[in-house]
Amino acid sequence: MGHNTFYHEILTDHNLHPGHKHELEHANLALEGVNPSCGDDIWLKLLVEDGKIVSGAFTGDGCAISQASADMMLDLVIGKTREEALRLSDIFLRMIQGKASAEEVEELEEAGVLQDISHMPARVKCAVLGWHTLEEMLKRD
Repeated sequence: MGHNTFYHEILTDHNLHPGHKHELEHANLALEGVNPSCGDDIWLKLLVEDGKIVSGAFTGDGCAISQASADMMLDLVIGKTREEALRLSDIFLRMIQGKASAEEVEELEEAGVLQDISHMPARVKCAVLGWHTLEEMLKRD
């Protein structure tokens, strides 16, 4: 099975069965992320207590990549501290630019499959939408 097949399977799975695409009643951080170039629009909601991301969810519409990427991101950052989440976000954004080490990419778990998007410039904005929104949110607070 080629890497590409794996990539598509993970993306499809996160699109058809997103674990985190729902409302989050008790969120104390919420921020909208918009990618005007392809109409992606997500609302990211987090519940952060004592510097830790206790829960998170997103709602909205967009292409497969933006939705799957946001879902994978939440898989990774829920349960992490704000610092850990920002560090993972930094690794993800560097990976998309082709600047993260193999060890770093491993830390991203499933989100690491999005590494190939660095070769598809038009899709980069879709992949980073959730992560940029997360970063903005955690740095603002």
